[in-house]
Amino acid sequence: MQVTKVLSNILGMKWVKVRGCEFEEMGLVIDVAPTTRLARCSGCGCRVRQLYDHRRDRRWRHLDLGGMRVELRYDVRRVDCVRCGVRTELVPWAEPESMFTRPFEEQVAFLAQRMDKTAVVGLMGIAWYTVGSIAERVVKRRLPDDRLGGLRVIGVDELSYRKHHKYVTIITDHETGKIVWAREGKSAATLDAFFAELGKERCALLNTITMDMSQAYIASAKAHAPQAQIVFDRFHVQRLAQDALDEVRRALVAKHTDPEERRGLKKTRFVLQKNPENRSSAERRKVAQIQITNKPLYRAMLLKDSLAKVLDRRQYYVARDELDGWLAWASRSKLAPFVRVARTIRKHLDGILAYLNTGLSNGRAEGLNGKARVITRRSYGLHSAQSLIAMLFLCCSLPALAPVHVLPKSRPLTC
Repeated sequence: MQVTKVLSNILGMKWVKVRGCEFEEMGLVIDVAPTTRLARCSGCGCRVRQLYDHRRDRRWRHLDLGGMRVELRYDVRRVDCVRCGVRTELVPWAEPESMFTRPFEEQVAFLAQRMDKTAVVGLMGIAWYTVGSIAERVVKRRLPDDRLGGLRVIGVDELSYRKHHKYVTIITDHETGKIVWAREGKSAATLDAFFAELGKERCALLNTITMDMSQAYIASAKAHAPQAQIVFDRFHVQRLAQDALDEVRRALVAKHTDPEERRGLKKTRFVLQKNPENRSSAERRKVAQIQITNKPLYRAMLLKDSLAKVLDRRQYYVARDELDGWLAWASRSKLAPFVRVARTIRKHLDGILAYLNTGLSNGRAEGLNGKARVITRRSYGLHSAQSLIAMLFLCCSLPALAPVHVLPKSRPLTC
C-alpha cells in the first residue's frame, strides 16, 4: 500500500489529498492539497478563477502521531475575489488565519472543557494565549446562529473577572439553562447592546427578566422590553437585610466601651446570620443571651429572619400581606439600616412581588457564575474578557465535546 494512501487514511479528512511526506528534525511534515480544482475565497467561500500571486509555503499544526509532531504543508495561493478583494484561498482542513487544523483545535477545546490551561498547554505543546484563541474559534464555529431565537424568560447578571471592577454581563436562558450572550461591562449600554442584537421583534416576545436591583439593568430592560415582567432575585433581597443586620452589629460594637462586651458582640456575627433551624444548642443559648442584654441587635436579627420567612411563602396574597407588615415593622424599628432597607424594598416592590408570584429567581444565572468562577480559577486568571467569554460559551453553552480520534471508525486502515 502506498505511503500517501496510508497517511490519507490516518488523517481522515474530506476534500484533502496527500501528495507526500518528509521527516524533519521537529517531526513529520505531510504535503497536502485540496481536492477541488478551483480555489475558494477564505472570506466568502466562493470559487475564484482569478489568482493574485504565486503560491506561498504555509504549515498547520496537526494532532501528534505516535508522540511525533505532525504538520501539514501546502503552497497556499492568494485569490482576487470580486466580493472580498485579495484573500488567501480557503483550505478544507483549517480556518482562515489559523495555524492549526480543525481536528487539533477540537482536541484542545475538548481538553479545555475538562482541565486547566496549564495541563492543556503541557499536553498539546502550545502557548498559554493560544488556548484562548482556539476556544474562540471553536465557539464561533460550533455556536448556533439562532441562539437568541425563542427567548421568553432570561436572566441578567454580571461577573467580575479581574480586579479594579472589570465585569462581564451574562444573559442566561432560563428554559435551556445555557448562556446565550455575554459582553464586557455592566452598564446600561452593555445591556442595550444585547437588546439591539436581539431586535425589536424578539424583544417583544420576552415575558420575564430576572436580575438584581441594578438601576442600569432596570432602565435598559424597561426601555427595550416594557412588556416583560422584571423579577428581582431573592438572594439580593435577603442580602439587603443581612447587610443591615451586620451594620447594626458593627455600630453597637463601636458604641460599647467595655472590652468584654465588644468581644462578645464580635463573636455573634455568624450566629446571627444563620437560619434559626441551623443553629446549634450553644448558638441558640447565645441568641437567648442577646435577647436579654442587647434588644436592638435581637430586633435586627428578628427582622432578618422574618423577611426570609415571608419570601418562603407559597401563597402570593399571604406573602404580599406579610411583606406589607414587615415593611411597616422595619420602618418603625428605630434601626437606620433597616429603615433604608424598607425604603429600597418599597422602591422595587413590583419586582419583589413578581418573585412571590412566579417563584423565579436568578439562581440559574448565579449557578453559572459559580461555574465561571471555577473556570477562572483553573485557568489561573483570565486577563482578557474575550478569553473568559469564549471559555464560558465553551463550557456553559456548547454540549460536551468528544475527543478527536486520529483514525475514524468509518474508514478502517488496511495494509
